[in-house]
Amino acid sequence: MTDRTLKISAGLVSLILFATLILKFAELPGGMILSGYFLGGMVLVGILLGCLVITLLLKVIFRRKSFLTLYIISTIIPFSFFHYYLYSPTLNITVPEGYRGNVSLVLSNVKENILTIDTNGIGYVTKWTFDHTYTKPQVTDEKGVNMDNLCVGFNPSTFWGKANSCCVRGKEIESLDFEIVPKEKIGQKQYYSKDLTILVNKKLVIFVKPDSYTIIDSGSIKK
Repeated sequence: MTDRTLKISAGLVSLILFATLILKFAELPGGMILSGYFLGGMVLVGILLGCLVITLLLKVIFRRKSFLTLYIISTIIPFSFFHYYLYSPTLNITVPEGYRGNVSLVLSNVKENILTIDTNGIGYVTKWTFDHTYTKPQVTDEKGVNMDNLCVGFNPSTFWGKANSCCVRGKEIESLDFEIVPKEKIGQKQYYSKDLTILVNKKLVIFVKPDSYTIIDSGSIKK
């Protein structure tokens, strides 16, 4: 394969990966004051600069290939890895008909997610799902009515709130939370709360050791 052909083919792959990463940043949770675009952009800049160093090393080995060709090729692997790192499943959640309140997906030892929420607003997810989920879910009730417009996230830049409810035998219950609000309260967070320690199926829960600060009932913070 000629240098020109390799440059074009690798360039197309790298460009597609780069463009789709930018699109993913729209759903990426932000920090306290920084947007997902900014945080993702910082990582991309780091990747592009790092690839310059890698290209200099590759040039020593592949002297006949142009610097630009080697640079483009060197971006493909980190771009692909970043795609995997940013992957978030879009969960399909079913809630009881007429349910209003907090929805909690509890970190659990189940092999497959339990996304049919019980009457207390509780479901159970695997550790992989818990660690990788940040995109807004698709929510319907038992009759198939779409509830997405009634869902309210943690804040404008981060849909899922992460909560720690204390305590069961000195350990906490971790959950991903959002709210389903009445039609007259669309878009308005209601700060619902419940005590997961008495409502969850303890046989399914992965309990974790508490940190210095513990969130109680998905709302208050206790030291």
